[in-house]
Amino acid sequence: MTAPTDLELVTTTDQPVEADADRPEPVARPSLHEEAVGRLRDMIVQGTLAPGSRVPERVLCERLGISRTPLREALKVLAIEGLVELNLNRGATIARLTVADVDEVFPVMGAIEALSGELACARITEEQLAEIRALHYQMVLHYHRQELPQYFALNQQIHQCIQEAAGNPTLSSVYRSLTGRIRRARYLANMTPKRWSQAVSEHEAILKALEDRDGSRLARILREHLHNKCETVKEALMAEEDIAETG
Repeated sequence: MTAPTDLELVTTTDQPVEADADRPEPVARPSLHEEAVGRLRDMIVQGTLAPGSRVPERVLCERLGISRTPLREALKVLAIEGLVELNLNRGATIARLTVADVDEVFPVMGAIEALSGELACARITEEQLAEIRALHYQMVLHYHRQELPQYFALNQQIHQCIQEAAGNPTLSSVYRSLTGRIRRARYLANMTPKRWSQAVSEHEAILKALEDRDGSRLARILREHLHNKCETVKEALMAEEDIAETG
């Protein structure tokens, strides 16, 4: 008589297998696909991959330690976000950002953020508000130190936290589809001392409206905040176009 296999032991037992209450749950990790998308998005937003340049697939595969399949899947996601252009039989290129793109995207994002602000004021928890408040104070610290990259990172986190506080997955999905181009536009813009100071004041008003749970006021502030960013980005793009034409 042969000994039962492990599979037989599992399938023939009458006793339910109880989960080990003391065993820690595995930590959720981003998939290779998600990590590749995030890394490539950052490289495009920060200008490591220049607008109009061809995507160097072999170099990126080596740099990211991935094969061409996950790389190309990531490029499809970034194409939907408007950061990459896929060319049939000619590979992919990094999309250029134009004044027309900015005029198209920023009003839509302003409307999305305005609605998110209204919903967040109605639904935000004290814990979420405390997190946004902490991020705001850290962001202001980086402003006083003139640390622009760190300031931008926290600025983005604050806007994402407001989206999460709105509690509307559909709205968040649309927001994520546009945020790549918004981030890229912000990196292109020249943040003058005057505009930077104005942006910090606007964020002070955003936090105050959240604390007061004043949805209509927050919606107005967020819409104006995006409009001001739009104008700053357009000025930078027009200046680049003038330089290209005269050069």
